[in-house]
Amino acid sequence: MRTITLVALATTLMAGRSDPLAGRVAGAPVDCIDLSRINGPDIVDANTILYRQSGKRIWVTGPVGECPSLRPMDTLIVEVQGSRLCRNDMFRTVTPGLSIPSGICRFRRFVPYDRP
Repeated sequence: MRTITLVALATTLMAGRSDPLAGRVAGAPVDCIDLSRINGPDIVDANTILYRQSGKRIWVTGPVGECPSLRPMDTLIVEVQGSRLCRNDMFRTVTPGLSIPSGICRFRRFVPYDRP
């Protein structure tokens, strides 16, 4: 019963979150973003990762193909080459409480969403 209650509570809390992209306009996708200007990541679901840049811009990316281990609340371990995060950079996920990382996944292009 406790597990069902916690799952229901988590589902209710997630449903109550507002859409972070509401009122924003998508721009042209880019291959790389500057790591010194972003906060995140925020894993939304198995296909969507958000990086925030100031209060005005949110970058949206996700995995190339399927990445079944990508889940909200997981931690991303990113293999960065230089000062930018780029398409095809590799990452793994780690579930809280576990120490074994997932298989390797890769980022797709980054789409900026700006407030008008």
